[in-house]
Amino acid sequence: MALIRLALPVYVELLTAVVAVGLIDLFWVSGLGGPAVAAVTVATTTEHLALGIVLAVGTGTTIVVGRRDGRRPLTPVIRTAWLLWAVVSLAVTVPGVLAREPLAALFTDDATTAALTADFYLVSLAGLPVFYAQTLTDGIFKGRGDTATPMRVALLCNALVIVLDPLFIYTFGLGVQGAAWATVLARAATLALSLTLLVRRTPREGRQGPNRRDAAEILGAGLPLSGDFLARALVGMAMVGVVGGLGVAALAGYGIGMKIMLAGVMAFYALRQASTIQTARSGEAGPALPYGLLTGLVVGVVLALSARWVTGLFTDDPAVAATATDFLRWMPLYLVPFGGLIAVGGAFQATGRGGRLLAATLAGFAVQLSCAYGLEPLMGATGVWVAMAAGAAVALTLVLAPVPPLRLRAWRARRGSGPRTAPGREPRSTRTAAGRRSGR
Repeated sequence: MALIRLALPVYVELLTAVVAVGLIDLFWVSGLGGPAVAAVTVATTTEHLALGIVLAVGTGTTIVVGRRDGRRPLTPVIRTAWLLWAVVSLAVTVPGVLAREPLAALFTDDATTAALTADFYLVSLAGLPVFYAQTLTDGIFKGRGDTATPMRVALLCNALVIVLDPLFIYTFGLGVQGAAWATVLARAATLALSLTLLVRRTPREGRQGPNRRDAAEILGAGLPLSGDFLARALVGMAMVGVVGGLGVAALAGYGIGMKIMLAGVMAFYALRQASTIQTARSGEAGPALPYGLLTGLVVGVVLALSARWVTGLFTDDPAVAATATDFLRWMPLYLVPFGGLIAVGGAFQATGRGGRLLAATLAGFAVQLSCAYGLEPLMGATGVWVAMAAGAAVALTLVLAPVPPLRLRAWRARRGSGPRTAPGREPRSTRTAAGRRSGR
């Protein structure tokens, strides 16, 4: 139950800060036509790629703060994390804004959609430092075991977007770009509140500034998850390209289906973050794997049964609705293995086994993309949905494959003693204990 108590606020936070904002943008721009919906789909997919880059800092900070909270001073870690935030923000924002038009052209051959996407990029990519700062602030709170504050801040941001979106899109006549302005301004307002709370609640422990040792520990803890997330974002962009080849209606339908599905997928990421926090702070991973599999089944069934009704909330175009409905009805095959894979990843990350997770993820993506490009000419968009399920199943199978005893002993020796185990690993650890004793 401790895992659930941590995960529920994270789920609400992710649902409102990541998914709901995109859904609100899609809802309001849907009145501008298919190209506007497609543009927001492409632009928000790219934002997920940008989020993956800063996760190396945000998630790494969560893990390191969790390890040190109550044991060692936190001030040096937090200051180091903010220095890394500045470096990453500058490295991503400047090239992104300058290359916004070529970037938009990568995902669609439709000139109108590409132009609208570039307009959205101009504001959204320039506002990435705000998004990154909020991600880091939330990571510090979570490292200290506080998942409620990020949730409350995310709810406030979501409420602001609901108010600002129609104002900027229609009242001010900014169209697609107005959705980007509304999101950035809402995030800036809530970031100011988050920083105020962080300063008040974090004790100042010494004057030590940023240092290389803390930077190495943060990046070492966060880079595997960042790589995993970046790989997912890159494959997501590739999938946008595959579906985009089927036309604007198919791309818009895919975008709507993905945004709807993300409302459920965020439960998997909430379990992952909860498992990361719990494992880093106490060494107890919790039953993340069975929770992830069960959640994937529930989400998949609900989406399949409600597909026609929920897609009707976002579009009146029959072609767009048909693609979105077909997508959601195929998703149970994908969401069950995907839920298990994402949920179990937190314990792997917190115990230093993120490389294994990343390797399995990359292998699954190789299968997914191969199947997508191979099946799309034969089955159309349905072939792309089947490819997603195949890739997730392969990745989960590989990450749960038994670890050879010699490799497991070597891993234990490198990490030293301590209760850092991943979900599903306890039985095997018990079985190999006798072998380790006989080996000594």
